[in-house]
Amino acid sequence: MDRHGRIGATRLTAQAVALVLKRHAAGAGLDPGEVAGHSLRAGLATSAAAAGVPERVIAEQTGHKGTAMLRRYIREGSLFRENAASAVGL
Repeated sequence: MDRHGRIGATRLTAQAVALVLKRHAAGAGLDPGEVAGHSLRAGLATSAAAAGVPERVIAEQTGHKGTAMLRRYIREGSLFRENAASAVGL
């Protein structure tokens, strides 16, 4: 989609996606240096794992060849799910 709201015939480049994310992160008061297009892929893998989607299915969607890197994303997500403070309502 261009700046005029028109949908194009080609996909966005990885750089274009990163620039959109950084612009919106800055607008939300976040550090744009902390987000990139890759953040979307990691977020999908983490959220899908938290929802109980099998690793095989997640890997097919994200393009991971194996589960080693995929499990790094999933483990990061479990830090919030298996948190002692959240278990006691904090």
